[in-house]
Amino acid sequence: METKTVKIEGMTCASCAQTVEKATNKLQGVSESSVNLATEKLHVDFDENEVSIKDIQEAIDKAGYKAISDAETKTFSVSGMTCASCVQTIERATKKLDGVIESDVNLATEKMTIKYDSSALTGSDISNAVASVGYEAHEDIGSSSEDVDQDREKKEKEIKALWKRFLISAIFATPLLYIAMGHMVGAPLPKFINPEFNPEAFALSQLVLTLPVVYVNRSIYSIGFKTLFRGHPNMDSLIALGTSAATLYGIFATIMIYSGNPSYANELYFETAAVILALIMLGKYLETLTKGKTSEAIKKLMGLAPKTAKVIRNDQEVEISIDEVVVGDIVVVKPGEKLPVDGVVVEGMTAVDESMLTGESIPVEKNAGDKVIGASINKNGSIQYRATKVGKDTALSQIIKLVEDAQGSKAPIAKMADIISGYFVPIVIGLAIISGLAWYIGGQTGLFALTILISVLVIACPCALGLATPTAIMIGTGKGAENGVLIKSGVALEATQKLQTIVFDKTGTITEGKPIVTDIITANGISEDELLSLAASAEKGSEHPLGEAIVKGAEEKQLELLKTAAFNAIPGHGIEVTIDDKQLLLGNKKLMTDQAISLGSLGEKSDQLANEGKTPMYISINGQIAGIIAVADTVKENSVKAIEKLHHMGIEVAMITGDNQRTAEAIAKQVGIDRVLSEVLPEDKASEVKKLQEEGKKVAMVGDGINDAPALAQADVGIAIGSGTDVAMESADIVLMRSDLMDVPTAVQLSKATLRNIKQNLFWAFAYNTAGIPVAMGILFLFGGPLLSPMFAAAAMSFSSVSVLLNALRLKRFKPTSL
Repeated sequence: METKTVKIEGMTCASCAQTVEKATNKLQGVSESSVNLATEKLHVDFDENEVSIKDIQEAIDKAGYKAISDAETKTFSVSGMTCASCVQTIERATKKLDGVIESDVNLATEKMTIKYDSSALTGSDISNAVASVGYEAHEDIGSSSEDVDQDREKKEKEIKALWKRFLISAIFATPLLYIAMGHMVGAPLPKFINPEFNPEAFALSQLVLTLPVVYVNRSIYSIGFKTLFRGHPNMDSLIALGTSAATLYGIFATIMIYSGNPSYANELYFETAAVILALIMLGKYLETLTKGKTSEAIKKLMGLAPKTAKVIRNDQEVEISIDEVVVGDIVVVKPGEKLPVDGVVVEGMTAVDESMLTGESIPVEKNAGDKVIGASINKNGSIQYRATKVGKDTALSQIIKLVEDAQGSKAPIAKMADIISGYFVPIVIGLAIISGLAWYIGGQTGLFALTILISVLVIACPCALGLATPTAIMIGTGKGAENGVLIKSGVALEATQKLQTIVFDKTGTITEGKPIVTDIITANGISEDELLSLAASAEKGSEHPLGEAIVKGAEEKQLELLKTAAFNAIPGHGIEVTIDDKQLLLGNKKLMTDQAISLGSLGEKSDQLANEGKTPMYISINGQIAGIIAVADTVKENSVKAIEKLHHMGIEVAMITGDNQRTAEAIAKQVGIDRVLSEVLPEDKASEVKKLQEEGKKVAMVGDGINDAPALAQADVGIAIGSGTDVAMESADIVLMRSDLMDVPTAVQLSKATLRNIKQNLFWAFAYNTAGIPVAMGILFLFGGPLLSPMFAAAAMSFSSVSVLLNALRLKRFKPTSL
């Protein structure tokens, strides 16, 4: 039997619901059919061998209503995209398919997420639709270590290939540019290629240097012309047309020179084609280099889970693959081992380090009936637990899925250059053809019309548009690195300048993440050093972070640790130890209450410490209270200053933590947090970020733990602390290499400076093109002025590129401002 939920359109009353139920219940193989008028949904149980969902939909259609089965969502990897025009083309092609509800293409991750009615459409239909417009789409079956490795190798090969193409292009374009332009500014040129003495050799040498650049970048021509001929031109199409026009015109001019017309030596512009191709390759290389490395984060998450598990089968302990563990298995875990799956403890007591999943440094005590999380580490006791969640249902698997979903979603801010080029490309091609034809029809020669056509394409070639973003990003990210801020992509730079709320994880981000002794309160005549020495002696060898903090505190003071005669752990309360015939009790308040030990005046002090977010540990000697040692995770030195600076910039600051509300509020008060999100489970951190985004805010997440990875990916900008886990750093868009929170406002300032620079670059690049196009079309010639030759068109285009580069170089002067 199979159960399906079908959306019904057209129902207006209870009678409609009954009609649909009767129509579907009559079908052979349908066991139950129930319509919910409020939700407009039909829940139907049926035997798929006797009746199909299509038959059910047809029955509903015959009854006068429309049925749509619950949509399926799939992710496809798309190859061949170069700009926003490609994204729009693929989205339009897939949205035209019957059954497609939503289609989103992400240029940065090269992924397409598509929601569709699986009864009306197949994955092959979607792949074929993408192929019909000149691209390739392959369904993502799922992430595995092997898939991740293959994807990484593919990306590395692509980066190396682009760098090689740029180097080859630059090697030939540099002498070509010198030969073509050097003599114009008085640079020496050998006589045998000097245009005044030997124009033939001058032209031929340029042609010889241009051809290798065109050949090594032949993929631009194959993709550009393929998409052009299919009616979906992209940025490659304009580059291909412009450089082809420049090269072909140069060949024509060379032929004219060899035909006895040396004046054409002044109209060669081979260097335009070669230099544009070299610079475009540099831009593509930089863009590919800065794309997010989602596969590394996924691979590290996968590596957390152990490969095998020890389970009890037929009253014997056997070791099996983690994939063979089923719900209900009794799993055995010894000290120091990782827990393979999620479950509930049935036997034994221990403390479990869940920091790699929860971010909290203090191990959690586990007794019979307590839940445990797969991939966490068993610290000091052997336990047996019943598996409750295995495979894709475990907490770790859910975190992996959250990271995949968040990182695969469409970037919130599209690249400005791609948006402009999406409209710019077809308009320029159209204007070039129209202007050429208009002059030809108006009585001018074919050569005149061709000159107009080429001039428009060359002057409008998106060289400066292609450079505007990557050059600013390259310099901006370089300045970020100088200031300890590693920015991984241009998308992150674009998004950071619009941030309204920044969410900080508490442990290891706002705080140090390592408990230390903060207060020692004594009673009944004992000294602080003696109390600390006794407590450290009792806790010596402890793997509990609170105990380790006490021992470390004593070692820092070089106190002598005494020998213990007896040791007894009291689960959930503390320990009982005998030292030098003194009976010591060390633990929580409940331990003191159970042993009927009066706290005296220390009761009020312990409440004060707890309100400050500290953990008080009580010590009694021979039945009398001796004092309190408070342990806490201390606030980082620059946390207060960083949050104050963000407030000064008008940004709201929130804190997210798994701690209880009282502890969280205490830390928040110390550092000036605006909003506290406490008692948040690891898997819910991304949901909390999403809730803030649903308020219409641009949100950044700052964290350091594996549990922060989904939230880092969900946020508009994920910021990881350099001292944190590798997974957090791989999932983030920005990494603070110095682990200094003052670098968070620095990242925002740098983003604003870079985005301002990019907008200036795009404005000038676009302004040069839009001002030059009418001139290239012959507007001045029409009113008796000069005709813009392709040579001047190329010079104007080169000047626009130089101005963009010079403007981008101004970013090198960036310095973060103080309050």
